[in-house]
Amino acid sequence: MVWEILVPLKIEKVTTKLYSVEGEAVKDIVLPEIFSIPVRKDLIRRAFHSAFTARLQPKGRDPLAGKRTTARSWGVGHGLARVPRLPNGRAAFVVFARGGHRAFPPTPEKKLHEEINKKEMAYAIASALAATANKEFVKARGHVFDAEALPIVVVDDVEESIKRAKDAREFLEKIGVWADVERAHKRIRIRAGKGKMRGRRYVEPKSVLFVVSNHNSGFARSVRNFPGVDIATPNTLNILHLAPGGVPGRLTVFTASALEAVASKYKVISL
Repeated sequence: MVWEILVPLKIEKVTTKLYSVEGEAVKDIVLPEIFSIPVRKDLIRRAFHSAFTARLQPKGRDPLAGKRTTARSWGVGHGLARVPRLPNGRAAFVVFARGGHRAFPPTPEKKLHEEINKKEMAYAIASALAATANKEFVKARGHVFDAEALPIVVVDDVEESIKRAKDAREFLEKIGVWADVERAHKRIRIRAGKGKMRGRRYVEPKSVLFVVSNHNSGFARSVRNFPGVDIATPNTLNILHLAPGGVPGRLTVFTASALEAVASKYKVISL
């Protein structure tokens, strides 16, 4: 599906470097128009909230939790509070009794998903793509890199030529993004709070996003276990990849064919 992005401005061309398998800048290329549109931080934030809440699983209590009891009030004349009691005199059922039901338990009917229009989501993704070409946004996210121009585009041969993590590290050092992977590794830390006991013990920062044509290629396999790295294809690329936490400016590496596929998916129409 092709999304048309309406922009009430004339778009200026933005150039970047194309890197070879050896990590050398081969030539300058002109980026698609989608990388030149204005960055809408407010829309990106709203789109991220929509995508993030869509993944949440509703949580609720059993409607009869704490209510399965034969306790009945004894009435007046016993010198006791008129709460439901068992034959042995122990209070039950009520909120303040041990084993009683909760006062206001969470219900699965609660609406968690923040909905957003499809065209708004498409514009937010396009705007987040434009932020990947802006050094100010990328540096504001805390990424560390040595590249002259963003985003970084590499030739398609990289996907099949590089098959080992050792070779991938050397390649990332040459194109100037390995320092960001090291930054993510140093910042891995233990989570504060009870999340440590619930399967999310560690917090790992986001580093480089690789947009490739095949997520099962040798290059994708060699970099997928690096700290903070995400792998996406033009069809799976979403706002969670491009703007983690709702903050635009993810350090991104595209392959040439993936860049063309993204450009063909999001068309810019200047009004």
